[in-house]
Amino acid sequence: MTRLKLLHLLLLALIAAMLPSKATAAEQPNIILVFIDDMGWGDFSCFGNDDADTPHIDRLATEGIRFEQFYVNSPICSPSRTAISTGQYPQRWRITSFLNDRKDNNRRGMAQWLDPKAPMLARSLQQAGYATGHFGKWHMGGQRDVNEAPAITEYGFDESLTNFEGMGPKLLPLTLKPGQKKPGKIWGKAENLGEGYRWMLRSEITTGFVNAALPFIDTAADAGKPFYINLWPDDVHAPFWPPVETWGDGSKRRLYLSVLESMDQQFGKLFDRIRHDEALRDNTLILVCSDNGPAQGAGEAGPFRGFKTQLYEGGIRSPLIVWGPGIVKKQNHVDKQSVFSAIDLVPTLLKLTNTPFPDDAAFDGEPLVDTLLGEGGSRQAPIFFRRPPDRDAFYDDKDLPDLAVRSGKWKLLCEYDGSDVQLYDLSSDPSESTNIASQHAKVVIDLTKSLLEWHQSMPPDNGPQL
Repeated sequence: MTRLKLLHLLLLALIAAMLPSKATAAEQPNIILVFIDDMGWGDFSCFGNDDADTPHIDRLATEGIRFEQFYVNSPICSPSRTAISTGQYPQRWRITSFLNDRKDNNRRGMAQWLDPKAPMLARSLQQAGYATGHFGKWHMGGQRDVNEAPAITEYGFDESLTNFEGMGPKLLPLTLKPGQKKPGKIWGKAENLGEGYRWMLRSEITTGFVNAALPFIDTAADAGKPFYINLWPDDVHAPFWPPVETWGDGSKRRLYLSVLESMDQQFGKLFDRIRHDEALRDNTLILVCSDNGPAQGAGEAGPFRGFKTQLYEGGIRSPLIVWGPGIVKKQNHVDKQSVFSAIDLVPTLLKLTNTPFPDDAAFDGEPLVDTLLGEGGSRQAPIFFRRPPDRDAFYDDKDLPDLAVRSGKWKLLCEYDGSDVQLYDLSSDPSESTNIASQHAKVVIDLTKSLLEWHQSMPPDNGPQL
């Protein structure tokens, strides 16, 4: 080989190394996180709901993976959203219940909004070259009279469109009942939260969010950029306003089922956009879950005890569907064994996308890429929970447990001081029907000790005083 030819080959190799390789896209898959408000574990028809059809979600499950032991990290909205956004327990950021007006947040010992310094998944992905968009409910600051909260774009999003619980452009809900000719407004004062709003029927707002996400996807795809999207609808959060033709008898349950089915229909356009584009289909991961359990009398928690706001399984166990034909390792697979939670998704998605972890953040979650892609496995550390400080009693339950921990097959609940212990073996008693604390003294001692140590390591809220 002549010297000139060798130099030519070396130059070609250097140029090839500088150009994007075919593996680059696979190393930065697109992510869509669908985070549904107040939906129970058993509400999708693929999770056993015989009263409603959710065909678009069910198809994702058929083509992907359905996880049955996935947890969110709070049984109520704002802290659950904080956990899935940061990979940390929400108590670290003093967001322990739903964010309300300024006075009530102070009463409960809570922050007024999530500190923008929190280690946001969106910001890490943005710094790694992703286009990042939030479309849907926010509820981590900018609600009621808290109108000086940071804009959503200050948390690492290039673009946002939200509802009346976030700062930035928003869709505000109009209501319409059968027989009404003029729609009403759920909360007219939402206009005080800043310019950039428009009113539309609540029954169509998820379509509004989808219609904003679609051109965002197109722009990112045209620019050759990977994208990360939050699609966070609030359809199935009360009050329920389905399309007028689906009101039926107007009962709480019927209205809930109608908004659930309507929400699923509105997802269809987004899912089809990804599925029918070969490049996107092979390099996009869609995750679908709920922020907490259902409200009583509306959604269903399947076989589990409890509702929204409660630390029983029905309040914190969420359905999780993961779809990505070119990424996940199994299709039409049901994972009944893997135990992990929302805080694990942030480090998992960072590792999956080859995105550097923030230098100044210690995640409470664990990277579980193999688990997410269908190869099984659970997080090593226990999952700890603390109830919303304003929910010591709710629905028909009085003096609800203050703390809980899931460790292996065991679930322990107790009061702030470790008293009134309840212990359940979830492998044989997933409905938490038989307290076996008296039969397993060492398990109770060990789990109570670790739970109280975790609780005391977190910033206090005003729970004991409320």
